[in-house]
Amino acid sequence: MNIKLFWRPWLLVLVASLLLGGCASTGGPVSLAEVREFADASARLGGYAELSKRYRDTYEREQPYLSPAADRIARENDARRKAVYDDFIAIQKSLVLYMQTLSLLAGEARYDLSTQLDDLGNGLKANSESGLQQRHIVAYTGLTRLLTRVIASGYQNRSVETMVRDGDADVQVLLEAMINLTRLYAKTNENEKKTILGIFDVEIPFSTRNSDRMLVTLAKVHYLNKSTEYKLIDKRYDLALQGLTKVALAHQKLREHLHDLRADETRKMIAAYGRDLRALRDAISE
Repeated sequence: MNIKLFWRPWLLVLVASLLLGGCASTGGPVSLAEVREFADASARLGGYAELSKRYRDTYEREQPYLSPAADRIARENDARRKAVYDDFIAIQKSLVLYMQTLSLLAGEARYDLSTQLDDLGNGLKANSESGLQQRHIVAYTGLTRLLTRVIASGYQNRSVETMVRDGDADVQVLLEAMINLTRLYAKTNENEKKTILGIFDVEIPFSTRNSDRMLVTLAKVHYLNKSTEYKLIDKRYDLALQGLTKVALAHQKLREHLHDLRADETRKMIAAYGRDLRALRDAISE
């Protein structure tokens, strides 16, 4: 039985759109999975928050080894460190949220991150001793505004390209701040190490009486434990700096290749950065 079809203009348009849609689905845009994996690895890098807390708590470790005169100065330093700690962590939170948002934009799922905006705080304060400068504050404000705008819009009319283009300058400045702060943490830790281990280096050689034998033995064991602790922490500073530098470089490359994110060479490059960051995260967590 022959069935005669009566084509109408609207039906022709529908069929054409379906055909075009089918072509697009088979040869459409390449997934931005590599961008999503890089952003996830960056957000989960770790190390910085732990080292920030260690910096804040320096006095608690130093105090048993300090003379009364040194203790007074150490308490003043302790107050200064605690005063800037929240700002140091706020920088990390803003970058983590940026990377989480970038990851979502590179994928198909849509989640609500609006509640995390509350964790960003009200802003930073310049602090000459810590190294935070006005340009770091400006970058933090700029990135916070970008995140607020993107998240509040429900990711509508937004893309990875737009996010990276709008955010790269501020991301680079804040990563620079985190790198500088991690170096400050390392320097503070080095001073702490010299203070604590230095006491044993001076006192143990002069404790030669037989009655001091047990005390000297315990002191040597304690010295060995503290020395091992500092070696492990020194390694974490090095790994954290490597990770932050890698994130900054990878994001810069991402910005430079916005015009060809779906090219095979670009995807391989971004994937390599993601693998490097995951390896650094595993090393830090060991």
